[in-house]
Amino acid sequence: MTSKQPGRLGNPDETLVSDPRTDPRIANAMALLGELAPGVDAIDTDANYEQALKYCAAFEDAAALSHPMEWQTMPDFPTVSSTETVIKGVDGNDITLFIHQPAQRDGALPCLVHTHGGGMVLMTAADPGFVRWRNTLAAMGMVVVGVEFRNGGGKLGNHPFPAGLNDCASAVQWAHSNRASLDISTITISGESGGGNLSIATTLKAKQEGWGELIDGVYAFCPYISGAYREQPADLPSLKENDGYLLSNSSMQVLVKVYDPELEHTNNPLAWPLQASIEDLKGLPPHVVSMNELDPLRDEGIAFLRKLQAAGVSAVGKVVLGTGHAGDLSMPDIVPDIFQDSARALYSFAKSL
Repeated sequence: MTSKQPGRLGNPDETLVSDPRTDPRIANAMALLGELAPGVDAIDTDANYEQALKYCAAFEDAAALSHPMEWQTMPDFPTVSSTETVIKGVDGNDITLFIHQPAQRDGALPCLVHTHGGGMVLMTAADPGFVRWRNTLAAMGMVVVGVEFRNGGGKLGNHPFPAGLNDCASAVQWAHSNRASLDISTITISGESGGGNLSIATTLKAKQEGWGELIDGVYAFCPYISGAYREQPADLPSLKENDGYLLSNSSMQVLVKVYDPELEHTNNPLAWPLQASIEDLKGLPPHVVSMNELDPLRDEGIAFLRKLQAAGVSAVGKVVLGTGHAGDLSMPDIVPDIFQDSARALYSFAKSL
């Protein structure tokens, strides 16, 4: 007698709320809060570029409805100093950087360049969840640089690949050029979801262009890196197992079109890092790839980790049990212990380099 397959592989009607693997605190919160983007109708995966852009804008607006509550529940960070600066990107555009660091410092600190989530097409570095994450890390003893990169869609769009990637590369190069004034010891690049894609892709770009030594480490949370959301290949079973758990394959495929309107970069590892060859990955700095158990993206993160290890890269993999996509980072008041654990893990990794 075989046991039932997990998630929607065993029950097509399973949800993040009903799945028995879900942390009860998350299940209760999701039952109360409902959808990630309330009121946004599903869209056909064959939608054209203009329709995909409208969906993207509507999704971003709906997700922003929770921002007032997030600002209201934001803790004070009395030990953190926050500033902004504007730099020129490689394309001649302005890029705002949000810099968070301990107000009282004694010696060089590890630097984290943070590339926020949103599928490379949504959200902003100024959103409250990302501000809270940067402040949390700075309070631990880091210099955190949040990158307001150009998005494929939404209010910071419409700038398809490789605009946002170029901006993240410019931010890393700026941090390196300002090591002395920032008083930093190492540079780690990290992000979640689409930001996980950009953190890895920036590192691949750096290797290709001959400045890979500027990046000391990569910490990718729940990276959105396959681009295979229409195909749902058999070797990535979590795409079906957890489809609709915060993320759906249909919505992710629409966001792919916003990032790459002509779908001409499907096999380009700078757009979709899971496409990187073993040779592409050789010589990269140490990585941590952290996945969420109940995330459609879980298995592409695991597949990428295996590739890193095959390439001889120091690579550690983690799966945060009981959580959906980015649930360890996006629910600090619902699962504070898990949130703090992920923050401590990132800080410890950066500190160790």
